[in-house]
Amino acid sequence: MKISVIQPDTIWEDKVHNLEKIEQMMSELKDTDVVILPEMFNTGFSMNPEHLYESPGSVTFDWMIHISEKKNFGICGSYIVRDNNRYFNRWIFVTPENKFLKYDKRHLFRMSNEEESFTPGKKRLTFRFRDIRICANICYDLRFPVWSRNKNDYDLLINSANWPLSRKDVWITLLKARAIENQCFVAAANRVGTDGAGIKYCGNSMIIDPKGVIIASANQSEECSISGEISMSELSAFRTKFPVWKDADNFTIKS
Repeated sequence: MKISVIQPDTIWEDKVHNLEKIEQMMSELKDTDVVILPEMFNTGFSMNPEHLYESPGSVTFDWMIHISEKKNFGICGSYIVRDNNRYFNRWIFVTPENKFLKYDKRHLFRMSNEEESFTPGKKRLTFRFRDIRICANICYDLRFPVWSRNKNDYDLLINSANWPLSRKDVWITLLKARAIENQCFVAAANRVGTDGAGIKYCGNSMIIDPKGVIIASANQSEECSISGEISMSELSAFRTKFPVWKDADNFTIKS
């Protein structure tokens, strides 16, 4: 499977121009299977959901459906959704067959008061796309290994983020840790630039193999896309040769 990650300089709270920019960046991709976008890719990490929200199945969702069908790849990322009178930082995965899956961010970033504006998700999401089992994370979720612990139910962990420059080393370290401890591939999309709240972002979007080796990586200041191949046969061989998963502890996550 070929994975591509888009790393934009997101325009603050400007959906129209962000979608135009991302579509232009995706036009350069060739023969990819999955395209990963950052967290709140159409607005930036804004705590103004009352002005920026969309209803389920609205403009951004329709845009994702159109792109996926036209380009024949899965596309995913998060944006602000109002559902049952509550705001969610909702990650959507859309397939070329017009199917979709959703995941609401579980761990809301209290240092930006995200929990005051948004409702946390309660359900972990794993699913299969083109013979790869995928688990979804959003940004701050990365810090909580129990939530993304591989129970032999996924092969690729996707994280859509707006991760700040001040914690760049933490970002890289945690991405590698999640790959190693879960014996999985990790693909993470971050943004670059400075947002409307003055926060600078570190970029460093990357794709990592189950041993923690970086397959592809973007730098911290450039709008760009990166792509890399992941191999299920190589992953299966590694898990068979080094079956750490057989010794994993059982646990139950409470809502």
